[in-house]
This record gives sequence, C-alpha cells and structure tokens, in this order.
Amino acid sequence: MLTAGAAALLAALGLVSPPAAGAATASTPDTFTATAQQQIAALQAVKAGKTGAESKVDSKLLVAEKGVGKQLNALQSGAAVSNTGTVLVDIRATKVSPDLISGLTKAGAGIRAVSDRYGSIRAEVPLAAVSAIAARGDVKRVEQADQALTARELATPATTPGKAAETKQQKAARISGELQKALSSKTQQRSAAAAATLTSQGDRAHNADIARQQFGVTGVGVKACALSDGIDSLATSQAKGELPPNVDVIAGQEGDGDEGTAMLEIIHDLAPNAALGFASAFNSDASFADNIRKLRFESHCDVIVDDVIYFKESPFQDWIIAQAVNDVTANGALYFSSAGNEGNVLDGTAGHWEGDFVDSGKSVGKFAGVAHNFAGAAGNQIYEPLSDASSAGVPVTLHWSDPLGASANDYDLYLLNSAGAVVDFSQDVQDGTQDPFEILQTPAFGGTGLRLAVVKFSGEGRYLSLSALRGRFKDSADGLKAYNTPGVTVGHSAARDAFSVAATPAAAAFGRPLEPGDPANPTGPFPGSFSSTSKAERFSSDGPRRVFYEADGTPITPGNVSSTGGEVRNKPEITAADGVQTSVTGFSPFFGTSAAAPHAGAIAALVLSGNPGLPPSEVREALINTAVDIETPGRDNVTGSGVILADKVLAYTGASPQPLAVAKQPTVTPADGGSSLDPGDTAKVTLPVTNDGDGAAVSTSVVLTSPTPGVTVAPRSKSYGTISPGQTGVNDFTITVPASQQLGVPVVLNAKVSFAGAHSPTTTTFSLPVGTPSPVAQDFAYTGAPVAIPDNSPVGASVTIPVTGVGRAAKVSFSVDGTTCSTDPLSTAVGLNHSYVGDLVGSLTSPSGAKATVFQRNGGSGKNLCKVVFADDAAVAFSTVTSANAPFTGSYKPANALGSLAGAVVDGTWTFGVVDAAGGDVGSIRSVALHINGFVQPAAAGRPSNVHGATNNGPVHPQ
Repeated sequence: MLTAGAAALLAALGLVSPPAAGAATASTPDTFTATAQQQIAALQAVKAGKTGAESKVDSKLLVAEKGVGKQLNALQSGAAVSNTGTVLVDIRATKVSPDLISGLTKAGAGIRAVSDRYGSIRAEVPLAAVSAIAARGDVKRVEQADQALTARELATPATTPGKAAETKQQKAARISGELQKALSSKTQQRSAAAAATLTSQGDRAHNADIARQQFGVTGVGVKACALSDGIDSLATSQAKGELPPNVDVIAGQEGDGDEGTAMLEIIHDLAPNAALGFASAFNSDASFADNIRKLRFESHCDVIVDDVIYFKESPFQDWIIAQAVNDVTANGALYFSSAGNEGNVLDGTAGHWEGDFVDSGKSVGKFAGVAHNFAGAAGNQIYEPLSDASSAGVPVTLHWSDPLGASANDYDLYLLNSAGAVVDFSQDVQDGTQDPFEILQTPAFGGTGLRLAVVKFSGEGRYLSLSALRGRFKDSADGLKAYNTPGVTVGHSAARDAFSVAATPAAAAFGRPLEPGDPANPTGPFPGSFSSTSKAERFSSDGPRRVFYEADGTPITPGNVSSTGGEVRNKPEITAADGVQTSVTGFSPFFGTSAAAPHAGAIAALVLSGNPGLPPSEVREALINTAVDIETPGRDNVTGSGVILADKVLAYTGASPQPLAVAKQPTVTPADGGSSLDPGDTAKVTLPVTNDGDGAAVSTSVVLTSPTPGVTVAPRSKSYGTISPGQTGVNDFTITVPASQQLGVPVVLNAKVSFAGAHSPTTTTFSLPVGTPSPVAQDFAYTGAPVAIPDNSPVGASVTIPVTGVGRAAKVSFSVDGTTCSTDPLSTAVGLNHSYVGDLVGSLTSPSGAKATVFQRNGGSGKNLCKVVFADDAAVAFSTVTSANAPFTGSYKPANALGSLAGAVVDGTWTFGVVDAAGGDVGSIRSVALHINGFVQPAAAGRPSNVHGATNNGPVHPQ
C-alpha cells in the first residue's frame, strides 16, 4: 500500500500514473524514454524525501515499505518480501550488544547470524519495522541481506523454467536413503569392486598420483579445510570410505548443501592423509569472514579453500572477507579461492565493464543526476545491453572508486526493458559514510531487450565497475552495442596473498553451451595429464584486478582513483581441474572453479607435507614457476601462469616423506592388581607410539614426565628405535602416585616423542584418573518449564542443571528423557520435541566453562529425541542415525567425548544448549538430565555410594 506521505509527494510531482498511450518517446541509445524519466523521477522522489533514519535503509526496502514500487507497472524485482511481510536483512551496527539483540527480537526479528567482530547481524524482520530499527543510534545501516554464489557450474541452470527445487523434506529423505545404503554396504562387507571408492580424474590429470608415488608424500602433517555451502552428505561419504571419519567441522557451521562435501572429497583424493576441516560460508558475509579466521586460529588449518563470492565484495578495496583472508595468510596459511564462473572477454562470455565515468550530458528525472556514457569517445550510449539468453535472475553490481564506509559520491543503477520502463533499481544514499555500492537483479525468468543505466546522482566522476554475474553483455536487436572489459574477478580471491584459481576440464567437456550458438566447450586429457594444449573453461572468470585502497582505506595512489591509478593485481594466478567425479549426488561431474580450487589446495598440501615449514612465498613461487602455460602465450588474464602439475611442483621444491611419530593412549596396570589407579599406587604404564607419517621414524625416543606434584616416572626416557610408517612401538614405564593424591584429581603425563624429522618432537598430554569410579551414577535433571528453540537462530535455547555433592567426576553421560516416545512433533511427553532433528546442534557446558558438542545436525527429517542416552562408551555414534531411526531413542556416542568434562569438580551449574541451524521447523527442550559417576571413597569401598537427586519425568539411565 502506498503510504500517505509518499502518495502526496508523487501526486504533486505527477508521477503516480504512467504516461498516456502514445506519450512515450522511442528509446534511443542516448536518451531515456518519457516513461523511464517519469519512473526514475518517482524513485528519486523517495530518495530526496528520506529522513535521517531512512537514509540508513536500503533503497529497495524503503521503496517497498512506502509502497512506491507497486505504482511502477514494469517493476518486477525490488525488495524480496515474504508472504508474511518479512524481509531478510543485514543490520550493520556500531556494536552487537544484548540490548540490540533484545530490541530486534521485540521488533519481531528472527536472528539468523551474529558477528561480534564485524558488528553485523543477519535477521528476518517485518518490513514495517525496518525504518524503526534504522532509527536506533547503534544501527549504522539496514541492508537487504547480502547474497552469495558458489562457483559451481550447473549442467541445468538453476533459473531454468519448470525446474523444481528439491524440498527440504525430499532432500532429507534422499540423504537418509543414501546413508542407510552406505552403512548397509559397509556392514555386509560387500565385494571389493562394490566397495571401491571414486577418485577425481583431476588426481590423474594433475599427475598427483605419480607425485605421491615418486616423492612418497600424502598430506601427512597438513590440515586442509574448505568453506562452501554445506556438508549435508558428510556422514554418507564417510560411510562409503570417500572421506575419513574425523573431519573437523565447526559446531553450528555445517551449512546447507553438499558442495563442501564434494570439495573435501577432491582434497582427500589428492592428499589422502591430510587432516580435513570445514565451515559454512553461507550464513552471512560477516559469518563467512569469522569462519575463515576460525579455521586458521582455532582449527589450525594450513591450507584453506573456498568457492564463494558475496555480491557486496568490493573490487577496489579488501572488504571484511578479504581482510579475513589477509589475516590468515599473514599468519602463514595458504588460501585458495575460486576465480569464479562469470566468464571472460577472450571467449566473449562475460558481462563486465569497468572504466572512468563519462558524462553523457543526459540528465535524469526531475531532481538530479546524469547518465554515464558507455561509448566514451566513440559516441554517446547511456545503456549497457544484456544478452536475452543469459538474463534470468542475474545479480548486477555497481561499485566505484570511493573508500568503503566513506563514499561521498552518489551513483545509482537502473534496469530497463526494451520499452524503456524501469524493471529494477538500486539508489542508496552515499553522502560520506556509506559504501560505494549498488545492486539489482534481473527478473527470475529473464527478459528481452533488458539494458542497464548508471546515473551519477551527485558528486565527482569515479572509476566504475559494472558486473552482471553469470550474465553476458551483448549487442541488442535494437542497435545497442555491448561494452566489455577484462577483470570480472573480484573480492577476496583478489586479495594479494590469496591464490585465485581458474578452471580447465580434466575429462569430458561441460555438457551444454553456455548460450545457444556458442562454440563447443573444451575437453580434458584424462586418462592423460594436462599439457600446453589444455584449454580453460569458457566460463572461467578473467582478471586482472585494479585496486585503489588498502584494506584500511588508505589510498594506494593518493589523488588518483581513475583508470591510471591504484594497483593492478595479476589474477587469477593458476589453473586447476574441474569436470571431475565425486560420490556426492549432483556433483558427478563437478564443474566450475568450485572444483578447481580444491585441486590446487590439495597440491599445496602435498608440497607442505613433503616440506614442513616451507614459507608461503616459496610455495607461491613453485606453483607459478612450474605451471604449464596454456591459452595465450605467457601469463594471461584467464589462466594466469597456467595449469599446475603436482610432480613438477614437488620437483621444484624438493620433497621427502616425513615421519610423524605420536604417542597414543597408554594402558595403566597397577602393581597391586587393582583395576584402578589409586593414591599411593605404583603402576606400569604401557605407552604405544605410532608412526602416522609417510617416512620411517628413525631414532625414536620418548621422554615421559608429569607436572602432577609428587608423581614420579621411571625411567624418564626410553628408546623406541625405528618405527616404520603405519607401525607402532611399545615401551613400559613405571609411575608412582603419592598417597596424598586427592581422589579424582588425575595424574597428568606429558609424552614428548623425538625422532629424525621435521615434525619432531610431538607432545601429547594424557590424564590418568585416580580413584575407583563409583558404579552408581548420580542423576541431576532439568525441572523447569519447556523452553522453545527459536527457528534458524544462533541465539538458540538453553536450560540449566544444578549439580551438588559430587566433587570430581569419573564419568559423565547425558540423557534426553521423556515418558512416551513418538514422532509427533507436538508431543509434550518426549524429552525434546522437534519437527526436524537434523537442524539441531546440542552442546553441554560444565561449570568450568568446558564445552562438548552432543549432537551436530544429525537425523535428517526425523522427529523428537526421547529416552536417549549420550555416553562415550556407547557402541553406535549418533552421527550415523537417519530419519528412519526416529523417534531417536537408545544409547549413542556423542559428537565430542563427554569425558572431556569429567576429571574436574563438577559441582555447580551445567548448561545444555540447542541451536536450530536451518529454517522451517520448531520444537522445545522439555526433559533432560545429567548422570555423573563420582569416585568410591575409601571408607565406602565395597558398598554402594549414595545416589543424590531425583529426575523429572524419570531419566533414562546409562547402562
């Protein structure tokens, strides 16, 4: 509905109704039609009439809130408003505070992602509340949620008419069936042929198979991690043997989708003994930046790979995502990012133009503004035409050469149809504190004769970047000429020390023309290897990338932000394989620079594996100097230095198989024959050391010490000799525990393993429990009211469980209880009701602050947890459950060992928290309990310990 103020303003301007039939002038290359003039003036009227608070609101949100867009008949895009009147927004704040979160919640917002570091909140809010939220003093801006693309190239475009997206329930059923089939095959131990794993053809095409054999390196000692949409089929790939069982996934960052699973399979194919990790890049732009940092600084990843571009990422200055990349590369990580699938000038597949603003002399609307002349010295053309065949659902971005957060030059962007009517627009205010950025999107199913216009509303001329992402600029049927320039690669892949990776097919050609009439797509060399005759994918994005500002906004060439200023970064740097097979449904073949980046990252992992401690600069030198030149002779804008071959890179750096001798869990045998280590005991400690490396561990020895007061270890050191790869050496030590050792206070042992190799020494710490665990668990239950779990919100829900009278714990288990189990998502008789358990991440936090993840996005569309015990000694991991197991009951091994929460004083307040990490389903925490085994006191030995506490609704006792 048009608000009264907006209606009065437009009526006064004569802008509510379209021109009368016959009044419109024909569209020409250097003029706007009367219709366009009137519609743009209507939109500018809203911009000119903004209040201070409204100036902080995204222009499309404001037009939608005021109802103006409904008066512009051709407007097909604009703000994405849900059926319930909500919009997904990014709220940029001075600081994320409890007061801000509370205020948003009271305004009806659903919190989707929170970044304290970058002061950003993604939330779904009522459209009617947007301006009130923007009026807060701690809110800098309310924007339509920044969207992202992965660099996967689909055999059937997502915008194809009639192509139905897989629903959440359909996907859950498919993945559940695939997991059940994989587990069944694993259990039945079928023939080797049936159980054989798939290997990316890129392994062969990059000569990685030869390199592993020749140099004896497999990724040992290196951790390679990926960021993408999600890892929905991780458990299935693990059950198939396509991925190892110990992939390190940041809790709550599992994401939605399977591109991450496919990328991890590629890394594992080429570097099979590298440790793996993952975090989603799709919760928000700020969350993506946070997760890049977490993978390095918390998960300790050496190689990080991603395949994502956020539309707001600036081509001219490192924004928050590129800044996170800068942080991790400065700390020694190697970062590989897809160059993108936005096409290139060489193949005529891009929709990108950049250059200095040229005044066309054509004013726009009734307020202010002059259109940009794309033709420059060659004439006067105020439109950039889009190809009809690539016009469906295309994000179009406009950036200009002002610093981020400090743009005082105001540019606007309009999309018009062949009749001259406005189809979409972006006209935010830039008056000194905003970003130099506008974005719009073409209609979902495209159009005929669509064209773009850039208008300088106010300010000075600047260098512009106009990109139709996955679209194409093409001469129009009515005489408009398309203008294209190189450099569509933008964002964090263009960070100085990142590797931007282009794509070349490893095997069969991409299966469809990018547009009707396009030349054939290239084929790859498989079962041969890449050579100088290899060709880049026709969709691979080109460089270079001109940058005008350092990350902090300092000009690189002060006073010159034109086509002769700034710094030119040669992007992409290298090329790697795509079009490969994985075991993941929908990703065989897997095309796009999304597949290329993990191939390159895996080769870098092999380099580090054979050269521990090699500086990143030397890895870069090796990758670039050994790349096989393809396409245009010498370095070029599409393939960089060329396609990389693993054997050539390793020959350049040199490489040798490295041993990695690590102490494993010791066995303790008390001298008195008892089953437990008690105060005053002397015990034999049998300490195994396993060589997890590629090379022999020569001259291996162990120094075993204890920082626990009064504990003695004899001998202090022992020789283990030479341990071959995959083998284990064993030696015995003797420890003595002082009689004064308190029950439950563990003996800590530090095992330092030394050997001839770059990874030497390794140190492992073990905690040996002291005392006889009580055979009886004390039960402590949550007795409060049910707590609703907010849908798709990192805020989550939590309940507290007080524990008293235990002291130190020998064992901790946790149960989700209930009285009557069913799959009714509204049941009040189960311990945790939820209509989609696979959305949930549950965690348990002890009074000391130690935290363990109990379950982590498992169970698919299964409903409800009831009478289920999570215990470290359970036979089955909860990660293997499918929706067929619902309601989830019985005993399961948790995602993280709960033993990590034992060994300390457990009296105090425990917290069980649940986060719903996906949308569309709800539930509540109702009945949960802790079960804690203490230690048998000497005076009470031989008789049962007292059991403290009663449990609400009768807890399920661990067996």
